[in-house]
Amino acid sequence: MRKSKLLTVLVAAAIGVSMVGCGSSGGSSSSGSGGSSSGGDVANKDKPLCWYNRQPSNSSTGELDKTALTFNDKTYYVGFDANQGAELQGQMVLEYIKKNIDKIDRNGDGVIGYVLAIGDIGHNDSIARTCGVRSQLGTAVEKDGSVDSTPAGTNVDGTSKVVKDAKLEVNGKTYTIRELASQEMKNSAGATWDAATAGNAIGTWTASFGKQIDVVVSNNDGMGMSMFNAWAKDNKVPTFGYDANSDAVAAIAEGYGGTISQHADVQAYLTLRVLRNALDGVDVDTGIGTADDAGNCLTKDEDYRYSEEERSYYALNVAVTEDNYKDFTDSTKIYDKVSKQLDASKSPEKKVWLNIYNASDNFLSSTYQPLLQKYDDLLNLKVDYIGGDGQTESNITNRLGNPSEYDAFAINMVKTDNAASYTSILSK
Repeated sequence: MRKSKLLTVLVAAAIGVSMVGCGSSGGSSSSGSGGSSSGGDVANKDKPLCWYNRQPSNSSTGELDKTALTFNDKTYYVGFDANQGAELQGQMVLEYIKKNIDKIDRNGDGVIGYVLAIGDIGHNDSIARTCGVRSQLGTAVEKDGSVDSTPAGTNVDGTSKVVKDAKLEVNGKTYTIRELASQEMKNSAGATWDAATAGNAIGTWTASFGKQIDVVVSNNDGMGMSMFNAWAKDNKVPTFGYDANSDAVAAIAEGYGGTISQHADVQAYLTLRVLRNALDGVDVDTGIGTADDAGNCLTKDEDYRYSEEERSYYALNVAVTEDNYKDFTDSTKIYDKVSKQLDASKSPEKKVWLNIYNASDNFLSSTYQPLLQKYDDLLNLKVDYIGGDGQTESNITNRLGNPSEYDAFAINMVKTDNAASYTSILSK
């Protein structure tokens, strides 16, 4: 099968899966009862569309963009349960502090100080992770009925208005937990979630108050590993990230505190599976909550959850720590529950346009895309992968000049507000 790819195609081996426990719930039915769409005879506005990784929403309020999510009856969003994962990350950090309370307070001042790398202040997932950590550690401050996710800047003296000092009692002793500093990791060109910026930030912070930093927390592993390698590793300061990238998982053996797997294998599969099902005219739950003819089937409420109102599939998260990290060393391994090849006579090859907002994004380029490239083979999809610059939507949309060439689309926006930049092209 021919593929147009940015990375080397990796072919997945078919692994036997059991159909036991696969129910029939978890999604709504796609229109149509058989047959497939074709790039040439279906209007672009009617073709299957999957938003993924960045959910169409207002970057200021977090309100979902229902117009984008219901662009047509074959439109879905695939991501992960941000709130569940954010809470899990905060719990992981808190449990580590409790478990290591006798040695974590490096300067013995009774204050457990942490710094926080924020990915993108306008990104729902980044907001959720910031709020999740602050909520679990007790440093959260409410604003307009929800946790304030505003960067604190520098807060060594504990006087910030966006976070507060928390109290933690362990073994009869009371400690203060303080967010010493936090900032959005945005570079001068405008790219967010920037690892280099995070590496520079930890250098600035440690030069000013390094002895007070007991824990490093990051909204993702890309920034977390940058801070770990720049300072935390040598100073034996536990660092916590998110994404379960291979380098971060391996670093747990060297003192990286932990990370969160957002089940990228499930997300990548779902991203292409909802398109495959729409192209085949079958129920969208096929091969997801209901076993397909090959035996592919996920477990609802264990692997994913589905919100019919939001037309969104959310993969569920798993904490990765020193206790289980060896099970997550290969972040690009396909999920054995959904590893069977589809019959090409029933699901013939179709062409998909798929973009990644930033070709340099560590998680998307080193984990998500390699997984997509394995699943596209299994699902008989010929995918053109388009890498953006992480800064401007036009860098991507300019390469969607001939949508009629494609049967379906998977879109990863630079900014969650910008869905119309894509749907306006598909509506022409």
